[in-house]
Amino acid sequence: MELKNVEIIKLGELKTFDSGFSLVEFVVKTEDAEYPQFISFQATKEKAENLLKYNKVGQRVDVSFNVRGRKWESPSGEVKYFNTLEAWKIFKSEDSFKPEAQAEVEETEDALPF
Repeated sequence: MELKNVEIIKLGELKTFDSGFSLVEFVVKTEDAEYPQFISFQATKEKAENLLKYNKVGQRVDVSFNVRGRKWESPSGEVKYFNTLEAWKIFKSEDSFKPEAQAEVEETEDALPF
C-alpha cells in the first residue's frame, strides 16, 4: 500500500533493543480538506536509521507500507490482536518539488520572436 504527498508531523526517537532490533515510530498527516487523517507508522532496522537521517518534521513524503497483524495470548488465556503499519519505503514526495506557481507568458501576434 502507499500514501502519497503526506506531511511528517512527528518523528520518534530510534529505539534499539538488546537483540539488536531497532525501530522508530513516526506520524504523517493526509491532506483530506474536510477530515485530515493522522496515521502512525513504524520503520525498522536500516529503514529506521535512514528515516531519521534523511527526513524531518514538516517534510512531504510518499510512504509505502505493509499492514501487519499479530495475535498475543497471555498465560491466563486472554487473547489480544495488534495491528502495525510497517513502512518499508519513505521518499520525498515528487509533488513537493513542483513550483507552487508558474508564471505564464501570454503570446500575442505582436510578440517578438526572441
